[in-house]
Amino acid sequence: MEKFSPAVSIYKDNSASPHEAVIEDGTTAYDNFVATGGKVYRQFWFFDVTNAQEVLQNGAYPVVAEKGPYTYLTRYLPKENITFNANHTVSFMLPYGAIFEPSMSVGPEGDQITTLNLALAGAYALVPKYLHFILERRIKATNSSLFQRRTIQELLWGYKDTLLNDTMGLFSPYNDTFDGYYNVYTGKDDISKVSTIDRWRGQRTLNFWDDKYCNMLNGTDASSFHPFVDKNEPLYFFSSDICRSVSASYQETMDLKGIDVYRYTLLPSTLASPDKNPDNMCFCRDIVITKNCTVAGVLDISSCQSGRPIYISLPHFLYGSQSLLENVRGLNPTEEHHFTFMDVEPTTGFTLRFAKRIQVNMMYGPSNVITVLKKVKDYTIFPLAWLNETAALDDETAEMFKKELISRIDMLDIIQKALLGSGVSIFLLCLILYCVVRRRDNQGKHA
Repeated sequence: MEKFSPAVSIYKDNSASPHEAVIEDGTTAYDNFVATGGKVYRQFWFFDVTNAQEVLQNGAYPVVAEKGPYTYLTRYLPKENITFNANHTVSFMLPYGAIFEPSMSVGPEGDQITTLNLALAGAYALVPKYLHFILERRIKATNSSLFQRRTIQELLWGYKDTLLNDTMGLFSPYNDTFDGYYNVYTGKDDISKVSTIDRWRGQRTLNFWDDKYCNMLNGTDASSFHPFVDKNEPLYFFSSDICRSVSASYQETMDLKGIDVYRYTLLPSTLASPDKNPDNMCFCRDIVITKNCTVAGVLDISSCQSGRPIYISLPHFLYGSQSLLENVRGLNPTEEHHFTFMDVEPTTGFTLRFAKRIQVNMMYGPSNVITVLKKVKDYTIFPLAWLNETAALDDETAEMFKKELISRIDMLDIIQKALLGSGVSIFLLCLILYCVVRRRDNQGKHA
């Protein structure tokens, strides 16, 4: 992993105090809140289909080869429309932007790969089956196929598609768009609530799922948490990328450039099938594609993607059902490269290193009407790309952190011991005085 500045800085100079963790003008927390203290990157890996003709003509399983990373600088724009509210919350919009970093990429944005035809997969799911004959005519008229050849830039940020006569792309539109509005607690009235999301897009719950539990809006955005983190409790955060809240659990204490951090990871149960994790039943939306909700490792987010058959997973279907790996060949999931983690400094609650890794997939399936799908054997959740959004503490900020935070903690420890020593001394002095007074009283009674 590249050595990046963290998404947060720390208490600076002589200003360290509990007040500095409150999000209000003039505090360190506010400076971090307005704009990230360092660079955050998104690295993309794509899946290049190596046997497209065999899939179409013989019904072979797709075989893919990973290609990447293609790296972009993100989260470099400060928050906009920041407004403080009377209920100790602050609202804002989070602007999107991405700048290509050639030196951190395996090639230019003009590199081409063979991948799934996004428009065809989308139309297959959105158009009712009894109207597939119309879709078949359109496919033939535009000479479309199940797979297409596109550049990295086109796949990420958009291209004009002839089948639907619309702009298609994994993140289209992106630049000059926003996430939010967000409404988060400032921590002024209760520091344990600092950065916790109160509302997203004006609502205290989501509306993507058909269940109150799945629609819960929990935790922060994962860039920071409340101070004095307890490793025995999970950390909750909401990600608009996956349209739901999740929890991360403590795994181990690690050393990050001389700083003790708690490593939190997503557990395999996060995307487990409902028969293994009943809490996930309300995330199962199609019993046919998921084989009666028994397929693990994928999340159907079509309800927050205008009905498009988009599925989110961990890279290479990590922790997913074996059927996912059988329907698409060439994948190799490993925890070391594909799990999501956060390294949180427990005293401040700041996330000092993280890697958010998710994979974007689309679904297609068999058809007796659509020619390019007639050889397809089963519903297939096809991996398009996976991303690693990452940042880590650099050496300069680590030294500042240790100097300003850890030295103050050590000072507090010395003061605590000194106060404890003073308390013991005072107690002994009082005890001696008490014994002297009692002795004098006893002597007076015997006189």
